[in-house]
Amino acid sequence: MEIHFHGAAHTVTGSQHLLEINGRRLLLECGLYQGRREESYARNLNFVYDPRSVDAVILSHAHIDHSGNLPNFVKKGYEGPIYATYPTVDLGTIMLADSGRIHESDVEYVNRRRAAHGEPPVDPLYTEADAQRASNLFHGVGYNQPFEPIPGVIAKFVEAGHILGSAAISLEVEEKGRKIRFWFSGDIGRFGLPLLRDPVMPEPADYLLMECTYGDRRHNNPAAAFEEFRNVVKRTLERSGKVIIPAFAVGRTQELVYHLNTMMYNGDLPQAPVFVDSPLAVNASEIFMRHREVFDAETRRFIEEARHPALNFKMLTYIHSVEESKALNKRTDPMIIISASGMAETGRILHHLRNNIENPRNTVCIVSWQAPYTLGRRIANREKHIKIFGEPYTVKAEVATIGGLSGHAGQDLLVKYGTTVKETAKKIFLVHGEEKAAETLTSLFATHGMKSVYYPDLHDSAEL
Repeated sequence: MEIHFHGAAHTVTGSQHLLEINGRRLLLECGLYQGRREESYARNLNFVYDPRSVDAVILSHAHIDHSGNLPNFVKKGYEGPIYATYPTVDLGTIMLADSGRIHESDVEYVNRRRAAHGEPPVDPLYTEADAQRASNLFHGVGYNQPFEPIPGVIAKFVEAGHILGSAAISLEVEEKGRKIRFWFSGDIGRFGLPLLRDPVMPEPADYLLMECTYGDRRHNNPAAAFEEFRNVVKRTLERSGKVIIPAFAVGRTQELVYHLNTMMYNGDLPQAPVFVDSPLAVNASEIFMRHREVFDAETRRFIEEARHPALNFKMLTYIHSVEESKALNKRTDPMIIISASGMAETGRILHHLRNNIENPRNTVCIVSWQAPYTLGRRIANREKHIKIFGEPYTVKAEVATIGGLSGHAGQDLLVKYGTTVKETAKKIFLVHGEEKAAETLTSLFATHGMKSVYYPDLHDSAEL
């Protein structure tokens, strides 16, 4: 058994881990790498192995950094099954289609500018039609339901508590008379998040492949984080400004709406219009309702009483059309705009930033981790001069970064997660994290007597 680390190695995006077992190939994840535009395009476009040689894919959840290159993978010749939980199948279908539309739209806009400068056009990484072909390969599986993706491997999805449908992946492998227990964490969630069930700790495993995004820091208490968020929103509204929030359409958007409604209901915030400018968020909310079986008990009670605030909020408007989106930028009244993408790299958020970032009354509120070299990271780093669609802008709006809202486990939970397999694990591989996070977590594991911890380079391999 061999593992190849073809993504999310020494970075937090582009998750892609290839297992070779019994002469077959099993791919865990096929996410988009996000970084410098030219580098990202080249890295996402080309695979270092032939997709046609892969027998099956297992997907932990629907976030684009874990699923977003599946359309290109299929475009390059993959024809096998893509296994995921039922909510992930539904979310993945709409998210991949949305990603395909964004790629097409962004390239169309860029090509108009390139044509004006006499430059040749570029092609999108993939299209909406490519995304649909990938979605046709989805195979839904229930939590804790064993299935056999390739001969000699029994897989199982276990609750990860990160987003709707997210899962850790347990593999029971039999190869050449050996039995190997392999556990992939996917993205580990947090305890007590709204909507979601808590993450389940790993079962005894010989090898643990786990994320380490926040290995170097502890999270603020979620209640304290939302108080900080409330203060940012309150002072912006009081100066008649707009709060512009880049946010992932699935998970983070619903949490923000949940808490904005609660704050306004309790009188902690003035009544103000809240706009979710993402067609994807509308569809995602419908899928949330469709999969109540995976909500936590508190959320199910809210649903049964028909007062779930994320989906029934009088100040909330979901924006459907481009015309409605453009109209928001002509308004001058105080408001809150939540728009995708979460790292401000694509989609409608770019237009809202372009129209609002030079007004000191406004605030750009960063509520999630931002990958290096993305526009979101440059804004979070308080760079004064940025480019949007290739045009220069000066950041005059307030920039607020809110820690503690992450759907990822913080340092304490990551240590607990890893040490759960202390007595059985031969090796632990840390992925989906930057170097400082991995080094810190490795040191913490060492204090627990766990020294076989590795932080693989991109395209490294290991025998298991």
